[in-house]
Amino acid sequence: MALVLLPGLTNLIDDISEEKKLPPQVVEAALREALLKGYERYRRTLYLGIGEDPFDEEYFSNFDVALDLEEEGYRVLASKIIVEEVESEDHQIALAEVMQVAEDAQAGDTVVLDVTPEKEDFGRMAAATTKQVLAQKLRDQQRRMIQEEFADLEDPVLTARVIRFERQSVIMAVSSGLGRPEVEAELPRRDQLPNDNYRANATFKVFLKEVSEVPRRGPQLFVSRANAGLVVYLFENEVPEIQEGSVRIVAVAREANPPSRSVGPRTKVAVDSIEREVDPVGACIGARGSRIQQVVNELRGEKIDVIRWSQDPGQYIANSLSPARVDVVRLVDPVGQHAHVLVPPDQLSLAIGREGQNVRLAARLTGWKIDIKNASEYDQAAEDAVVSELIAQREQEEALQHEAEERLAAEQAARAEEDARLRELYPLPEDEEEYSEQSDDAMADADVYEESAESEAADSEPSEAATDQEEGETEDVVSDSNEEGTR
Repeated sequence: MALVLLPGLTNLIDDISEEKKLPPQVVEAALREALLKGYERYRRTLYLGIGEDPFDEEYFSNFDVALDLEEEGYRVLASKIIVEEVESEDHQIALAEVMQVAEDAQAGDTVVLDVTPEKEDFGRMAAATTKQVLAQKLRDQQRRMIQEEFADLEDPVLTARVIRFERQSVIMAVSSGLGRPEVEAELPRRDQLPNDNYRANATFKVFLKEVSEVPRRGPQLFVSRANAGLVVYLFENEVPEIQEGSVRIVAVAREANPPSRSVGPRTKVAVDSIEREVDPVGACIGARGSRIQQVVNELRGEKIDVIRWSQDPGQYIANSLSPARVDVVRLVDPVGQHAHVLVPPDQLSLAIGREGQNVRLAARLTGWKIDIKNASEYDQAAEDAVVSELIAQREQEEALQHEAEERLAAEQAARAEEDARLRELYPLPEDEEEYSEQSDDAMADADVYEESAESEAADSEPSEAATDQEEGETEDVVSDSNEEGTR
């Protein structure tokens, strides 16, 4: 068969490579696979209206397409096994036929033959299939490269540009680095900020939340404006002390989408300093609030509280309720991490916050359950009694949980023992196979043992014969001595 010419093949590959931002080798592989699918479609169309399609999914596994970039064309090649009698013309070739060309050919060898159809015979349906498969393969390669490129990205914060809107999501264009092509990412409704104004071509800093495989869509990027990691990144960029390591961010609690519209987004950041002479809170706020203002502007006016972290849980809880002033922090249940915070009456609403936002964020930041109490009305005896009941209830629940886990473990052990007993009485097919294999191994070991025993016995036979000979010689000597005595 002759080479099927594709004028402009080299330019076509280069154009697709530049447009799709894919390596030329990837485009060539996609084109070869598409042409092979087109050839498969061509072969199937030969049976349309004649009979049933005789080809299964693996029928064309021995076929391939070779591109000739110099002459700008392609060939369809088939690997066939040399046999005496041909049963499948697409997979086998007669030995007599091959020997007309190569006299040293032998049955079992493999030959590669050119089975390219004429360009006129390829057909419109096969050409359409080739075009569809090529487009699909290129999309798959693009998505695969996106997944590999962004999955190992060290910096999870990207600059995104708004492209369009789909339902309640915002579709944005992001890039993994300078000079890299832009790809689409989805910003879901739950990850948007209420103060953001998403309009076409507007740019935002976004946090790369995940790269996941979406059914029928391939790898998809999901970004977020509400993730706490975005706040950490912004502080790291604005505060040199964090970059140097003298100041560290210990914890972040963020409520970017409050349950009520009357409450705005708010974040609490706990910081600590490695060096004593460095004030971590002042370093994050900056002179006249210049550093924290940059973070607030990027988050479109989100309120941010920077508090100092402390190893002392009481002090840490008091700091977390800033800007409220705290009188006393009682750690009523250290094991269960439960604390009562006593504040002056005029600080009660400030400590709780609008719709409980301040104390809610403080609890998330510290990991403690915090109850705000009015210091002037606090009855310690009554509160201790209530806490004692709560502790007793918690301990009872923990005991019940422990008992349930032990009972479950005992049931699983008994079930496993019963299963083992039943498998001994009624072996499963795989058990019988394992038993037969073990029996075969045991018989083989026994044969080896018998052979070794026989060889040892054979080795011991000459020594026994020598012993008999020595005994005979001893008897002869004794007999001779007796005869001499008689004489």
